[in-house]
Amino acid sequence: MRRFPLIIIVLLGVLLSSCSRLLGWGVLLWSTEDPAIPSGTVLPVYIRSNIDHVWVVGIPEAYRPRNRGTNRFEIPLWQLELRGSKRAAAKRAAEFAGYARLYAETAQDGLPIREDPDNSARRVYRLRMGQIVKILEKVEGNPAISTTGDPLPGDWYRVLTEDGAAGYCFSYRLKLFTHTGGALALSPAVSETAQEDPDLDLVLSRSWYPDWYGAMVASRRLDLADLSQRWRFIPSPDTGIAHIYLPTADLSFSYTGIQRIGSRSWRFEGAPGTSGSLQMQLPTDTTLVIQYTENGGPQGTSGFPRSAAFVSLPMELDDLIAQETERRETLFQNIYAQGSSFQSTNYGNLRLSLDGRFVWTGNNILIPQIIPTSALGSGFVSMDLFLGSDLEEQYSGAFTLIFDSINNAGIAVHFIYTLDDQGLRIEYVPPDNLEGVTVTRRALAPTVIYFFKTSRQTAGDSP
Repeated sequence: MRRFPLIIIVLLGVLLSSCSRLLGWGVLLWSTEDPAIPSGTVLPVYIRSNIDHVWVVGIPEAYRPRNRGTNRFEIPLWQLELRGSKRAAAKRAAEFAGYARLYAETAQDGLPIREDPDNSARRVYRLRMGQIVKILEKVEGNPAISTTGDPLPGDWYRVLTEDGAAGYCFSYRLKLFTHTGGALALSPAVSETAQEDPDLDLVLSRSWYPDWYGAMVASRRLDLADLSQRWRFIPSPDTGIAHIYLPTADLSFSYTGIQRIGSRSWRFEGAPGTSGSLQMQLPTDTTLVIQYTENGGPQGTSGFPRSAAFVSLPMELDDLIAQETERRETLFQNIYAQGSSFQSTNYGNLRLSLDGRFVWTGNNILIPQIIPTSALGSGFVSMDLFLGSDLEEQYSGAFTLIFDSINNAGIAVHFIYTLDDQGLRIEYVPPDNLEGVTVTRRALAPTVIYFFKTSRQTAGDSP
């Protein structure tokens, strides 16, 4: 009968001892307000609750408020870094000491936190104007680039938000400050929960190129010379400088925020009279229309309003360029496989090399009507042309011979061609018969040249 009280006493002792048993020690990453404990403090950790997503931690004696009923309190899991032993936690706190009191306030609405310290890395969080973040450490990364092509001043930091998001942020639009204690109050403008804008997130997460890039991709007729210019619109939320790069415009707009002004439309907010005005609208998920005016008049007055349409491409631009480059190399290899040396009775000898270069001798009859007098007899083959629909069934393809010249400038002469078992037939294409990179029609009086493979007996040229 007397065993039951004894058993109860033993069980109570086990429970009490388990509640006081330490789970480990950790380092406070974000300061607390009640009780007021600065970040970087080593705390004893007793319980981890995965249901409530909190730690139960102890209050160091130096920070214990008077008349507090308990010396433990709860903090969110993201607010502390568990390190195990007290020695390990103290070592981590020493490493963290240089950043323990360092915070930052965002100076731009929409400033991104990224997965890696690179402007092209995936965005994991979008900050609001005036929002406070905790600086965890400075890291190496790829700097943001200014409109002049120079790196912008600033550094990449690993940061933590007040709701536990972590990642990397470039400091060009951050105001760093030291916090020694007390409440970390957000600015009134951001103290209320910001409304999510998934449409704006979509715009800021994509790359935007001129609408004619989309037309090229749709037609599968890519102009690498144009694609290499990388004309585009870049909102640049990392730097607060939006860029428009077009053949007719090279403009930059400084902004501090992006304000929604209608259904899927926004205005870039910034200091008046500095950069002109900039708005954008998203008619579809893959089409973006930009309206802008440029400050160029007296006393910073704006010029005429202009607009430009941009699209997001189905794949990365570098991948498109790589695919087109591979397609051109394959076409040239098909010609080269037919023979590296060709001969024509009237138009000389044409030799090809595996690296894409050519040597054409004995072509005097084509000078200067087709081949300019300043052209030398060598150059490289560019498989940069496409056949119009009316020519696709008659010819194998089209190319440009880029002749070396006496003034070191390449001279382009265009041809359509057909391959057969005996050799190569080419036909001159006047520049007026091109629309962009597409051969739309034959010449009215075509010049046709037939080259036999040199392993065969030479013969006359086709009329």
